[in-house]
Amino acid sequence: MSDEIEFVSNYDDLSTERGFQFEFRCDRCGTGVRTRFKAYTAGTVAGVLDAAGSLLGGVFGSAADIGERVRSAGWQSAHDAAFAEAVEEVRDRFVQCPRCSGWVCVKSCWNERRGLCKECAPDVGVEMAAAQASRTTEEIWAHAAMAAEDKKLAKEAWRETIRATCPSCHKPLDANAKFCPECGARVRQALHCAECGARIPPNAKFCPECGAKVGKG
Repeated sequence: MSDEIEFVSNYDDLSTERGFQFEFRCDRCGTGVRTRFKAYTAGTVAGVLDAAGSLLGGVFGSAADIGERVRSAGWQSAHDAAFAEAVEEVRDRFVQCPRCSGWVCVKSCWNERRGLCKECAPDVGVEMAAAQASRTTEEIWAHAAMAAEDKKLAKEAWRETIRATCPSCHKPLDANAKFCPECGARVRQALHCAECGARIPPNAKFCPECGAKVGKG
């Protein structure tokens, strides 16, 4: 067995003098796993000796120093073994993309069919669904904008029908009346072209659609 320890970049070392624990995460989505805490027995014993030496005025001071020296070498060896074990434990959960070299989770960010991470080879089905959803949203906003524009045009059309005087008796009109309060004549008369049927704006002499001359009606 080789003395070399294979390591990865997508991890955090949470180990202390009491034991060993590691977190591995996906470089793309950030989700990950944490290994179970593995106690370091020698570190616990050394901690007890340190506490005893402090409480009893250094009676066990020499023993604690020995424990510290043993721990520095023993802890590192145990840490290496724990790390190698942790890497093996999560090996099946993460894959390194050969294109971008990122470590991604197999569950959500690995494109098995392409042999690449989904950042380098996006899932076609997911992207199509996202594109359709985006297009639907754009259409909704377009319809909303169109409805707002229709309201604006309707308001402007209403303004076009306002007259200041009666077309029959020419008396002043105080409001947007449908009938003249003086003579009773109809104030707003919608005119349409006799040739094409298009709406004729007030005071127009020719149809804006076909150019036909507007007759008196």
